[in-house]
Amino acid sequence: MATYKEIFGTNIEVLASDPANPVAGQVWYNSTDNVVKGVTETTAGSWATGGNMNTGRYEGGSAGTQTASLVFGGRSLPQSSATESYNGASWTEVNDLNTGRSGIQGFGTQTAAIGAGGYQLSPPYTTNAVESWNGTSWSPVSGLGTARYNTGTAGTQTAGLVFGGRKGIPGPVGAETESWNGSAWTEVNDLNTARYGPGSAGIQTSALAFGGTPGAGTTGATESWNGTSWTEVNDLNTARFSNAGAGTDNTSALTFGGATPSLTGVTEEWDGTSWTETTDLSTARNYLFGMGTQTLALGAGGAVPASPFTTVVTEEWVGAGVQTTVTFTDS
Repeated sequence: MATYKEIFGTNIEVLASDPANPVAGQVWYNSTDNVVKGVTETTAGSWATGGNMNTGRYEGGSAGTQTASLVFGGRSLPQSSATESYNGASWTEVNDLNTGRSGIQGFGTQTAAIGAGGYQLSPPYTTNAVESWNGTSWSPVSGLGTARYNTGTAGTQTAGLVFGGRKGIPGPVGAETESWNGSAWTEVNDLNTARYGPGSAGIQTSALAFGGTPGAGTTGATESWNGTSWTEVNDLNTARFSNAGAGTDNTSALTFGGATPSLTGVTEEWDGTSWTETTDLSTARNYLFGMGTQTLALGAGGAVPASPFTTVVTEEWVGAGVQTTVTFTDS
């Protein structure tokens, strides 16, 4: 029988602790834990089932990462103020929004988030209300300059961006972009294509808007924000609206779900130049919550075609090239 060295050209190292920067395929013996470990790397992205939400809903706000997420508000027959926190395995109900609403959008982290805009079931329906989350509770802060819902968003609790959206029920579709500095909103340069229900990703100075609807039909238009202005770049392969987004900046993003107008699970990756279709969501849906990065994303809740028309399903995305340390056993 061939030895490990004969196959791979090196011996298995004996280390007191795991190496700081192992490479894919590397194997070592951890003498402290008395186990053999190695590093695997994904070759293609895929979705896996996560923990179900407590309250099925859609058209709400979200913030955070795959393993530390926050969702709030949305439509849950009728509207919801519920807030839930995800730890990578299960959802926990935490303190509600002060104002329950649909069409609210969010940005930030699990412990420091912003929820902006939305619509309510009583006049004036569309709201400019903004709330700030400190990890425990929500507090009202300065409102948007333009009341709207189903916008795109990007950024952190103290440096955010809101763009597009619808300004009435029914009402005009907007292209306005507003920048948040932690205490006030400032209007900056508009989107090139007015729309609501776009996917979005990024930070205040490097954001991406993709898909949405200009009020009728769908668009695949993608725009990149450099901190000053929007530039049209390559379109989505599948035009849609109410699609979710995840990503760290305007060079790395993921979009999934939405309506074409039929519900879809199509997932696409953005590399800074173009979109590439990859593995679909298991559950096709729109107006779902999206969080995380291009390689580690979370899709939760959303609208589905069958009663009760909302879903609690959560799916976790692991993209290509993600490394995982594994422990080898006799089995």
